[in-house]
Amino acid sequence: MMNDILSSIRVAIASMLVCVAGYTALIWGVAQAVTPATAQGSLLTDASGQIIGSRLVAQSFTSPGYFWPRPSAVDYNAAGAGGSNLSPANPAITARASAIIAAYGVDAPIPADLVTASGAGLDPHISLAGALFQVPRVAQARGMDPAAVQSVVERLAFAPGGPLTQERIVNVLDLNLALDAGA
Repeated sequence: MMNDILSSIRVAIASMLVCVAGYTALIWGVAQAVTPATAQGSLLTDASGQIIGSRLVAQSFTSPGYFWPRPSAVDYNAAGAGGSNLSPANPAITARASAIIAAYGVDAPIPADLVTASGAGLDPHISLAGALFQVPRVAQARGMDPAAVQSVVERLAFAPGGPLTQERIVNVLDLNLALDAGA
């Protein structure tokens, strides 16, 4: 009886070593070999090597001289990704959208992605329409020609599904960093 228990414990430990540690190490090694930047979280650094963000996780930008990301139900906290789970008819959603619309300070219709949170609350991209909508504010705050800012937006916009996707999107962090760099 004791031999059966010891054998079961050995099999359980061996299974955990192979299935947990071994499999994880194998997948990590393949990811490091095939796509090392993505495996490290697509981190971006400044000139001094300081990490300033990830291309995969949205950050909050509130200055008028920066493009603003989609709203986040989790306050851009990557450790707690998730939606608000509120019904579209919930007054809290209406109040949040009204506050966001007021922050833009315009009467024109605002692209939906600029006032609605993504499912995880961490989407680093906005639609091309959302970026173009913000061009006048960003250009004015930076003292730039709106055509120059629009040119940067157009250059960084891409179709995530290639030719299968019609809607183009823009990574907000990449866009703001390009403008900071004088692109």
